[in-house]
Amino acid sequence: MKTALARFQDDFVSAIFGQSDVGDSVASLADQPGFAVYRNTILKGCIDALVANYPTVEVLVGTQWLRSAATEYAHAQPPDDPRLLMYGRSFPEYVGRLGCMHGLHYLAEVAALDRLWLAAHTAGDDLPLDPGALAALDPQALGNVRLTPRASTHWAWSAAHPAFTLWKTNREHLAWSDDTPWIGEGTLMTRARHAVESARVSEGACAFLSACAAGLALEASAHAALQAQPDIDIGATLAMLVSSGAFASFDAPSSTSTH
Repeated sequence: MKTALARFQDDFVSAIFGQSDVGDSVASLADQPGFAVYRNTILKGCIDALVANYPTVEVLVGTQWLRSAATEYAHAQPPDDPRLLMYGRSFPEYVGRLGCMHGLHYLAEVAALDRLWLAAHTAGDDLPLDPGALAALDPQALGNVRLTPRASTHWAWSAAHPAFTLWKTNREHLAWSDDTPWIGEGTLMTRARHAVESARVSEGACAFLSACAAGLALEASAHAALQAQPDIDIGATLAMLVSSGAFASFDAPSSTSTH
């Protein structure tokens, strides 16, 4: 059961974001001129945070369009975390629906990569796996090894759009090449030396990472990658992911410790 204070706090937040179903005590406060100033300040903070959190979307659609969408979103989805850096988890889906109305069918996936960058940027610190540790294992034991992705490792596969190229080109203000093939792309983001690094990866690499994150052993993860992309070179993909710092540790079948 909510206390009187908890009900007051909930009603206060509801009133800030324009909801009318609030208690009498809060309704009387909301009628005062000063409350509008307070409401506008909080809403502006939410809108500014969304614009800052989705810089690639701003480049694609313009500041006015994004701020208008952010205003609507802030009214519909108030923050549930006091850290505005984390605000807008569902914003990619929201702007994606708006983007589809204007023919920007790739907008949700590009916005999701802005979110992926933020997740990599704010993840906890952990050291990347030493490539030599895997190389030292008995080759016959590799199939049972379980690789654990780092906290800052994030990935996504876009089947219909070159989402990574769209994202990187616009975020870094690079020139778009008309020769860019309009095909699906995968994105890998990791953080090294306090900076987020991004790379285009294959569908199989994304499937491999997802399998590893689910706790599957290397052999099963390789099978998942082959199902997603039958022509994948598993050895080259694994080497690329390890060298990119995608993994934090592994569990070997004959070891009780994590490396």
